[in-house]
Amino acid sequence: MTKHSIITGTGSYIPTKVVKNSDFLNHTFLNEDGSPFGYDNEIVIDKFKAITGIEERRYAADNLTSSDLAFFAAEKAIKDSGVDKEQLDYIILAHNFGDVKKNSIQNDILPSLASRVKHKLGIKNPSCVAYDILFGCPGWIQGVIQAEAYIKAGIAKKCLVIGSETLSRVIDDFDRDSMIYSDGAGACIIEAEESETSKGILSHAVQTNTVDECYYLFYGESYNKELKDGTDYIKMYGRKIYEYAISNVPGAMKLAMDRANVDISEIKKIFIHQANEKMDEAIIKRFFRLYKTKVPQGIMPMSIHKLGNNSVATVPILFDLVRNGEIENQGVNKGDTVIFASVGAGMSINAIVYKY
Repeated sequence: MTKHSIITGTGSYIPTKVVKNSDFLNHTFLNEDGSPFGYDNEIVIDKFKAITGIEERRYAADNLTSSDLAFFAAEKAIKDSGVDKEQLDYIILAHNFGDVKKNSIQNDILPSLASRVKHKLGIKNPSCVAYDILFGCPGWIQGVIQAEAYIKAGIAKKCLVIGSETLSRVIDDFDRDSMIYSDGAGACIIEAEESETSKGILSHAVQTNTVDECYYLFYGESYNKELKDGTDYIKMYGRKIYEYAISNVPGAMKLAMDRANVDISEIKKIFIHQANEKMDEAIIKRFFRLYKTKVPQGIMPMSIHKLGNNSVATVPILFDLVRNGEIENQGVNKGDTVIFASVGAGMSINAIVYKY
């Protein structure tokens, strides 16, 4: 009998406020130097949609923060798994900006968001350890990797891993990249299970590149040079991120595959970070090219069209939706082998090979 780390429940929270591309038609978008674009917003938005695939995104209600969203997702995951919340050994919460109140310029991470979720859940067990991790967009996957390490080490049997973000609170309204970002939360319960057959997390791979790539995503001032209030916003070098991702993510995925000793023909789904549709498609094509095979139809479920990019929450939300049959023509079945993969600030990459 071998100990395995199994996802026994999932949950997600998708905010109800829908922001469509057309809602940005009257925005004032500026270049990095503060100069205006030389063409209408309709053209800006059409080009944006063609590249990212995003048609609309979700923003959290004004009275909610990231830890609230995390709590909602966690409740669903706990209920779905049937686990006694008092038996949880760890609550691992991935985020990047903490709780940011609407119209606030402060990131609030005291106490940790994981502690806030434990409080909201009403867990009294002091041996349930709650902490946050900051790992860019790959944070939720990294939390799953940490949970598996605890389980394999014999110091945990049940873990709650959450990814939650409210990126709408840290965007520069004058930057067209602001249209990419959204809010949401996803969670899962991971439990130890003894089995003679291989199942659950089979392997993982993680990389962090910082020599040239450290500041591809960063905090920077508004493109509106008239704003002098000292507020910084999420910024990125989109082209550099694209090139980095398509050059490095396929190799990390293959490394995880090699460690799992899994053949490419066994992969049924790839749950990849919903950053940019064109980028994700390019990553998957390059990945399958490593095996000299074509990309199978329907291998890559997508939620970015309607939900945008909510960072650490994209992969757990996507998995929860597919697992519950909420994305058309997508599903997972017992025995399926899947890949979770992400890339983000750091720059960091991670991938997990998982047998459902």
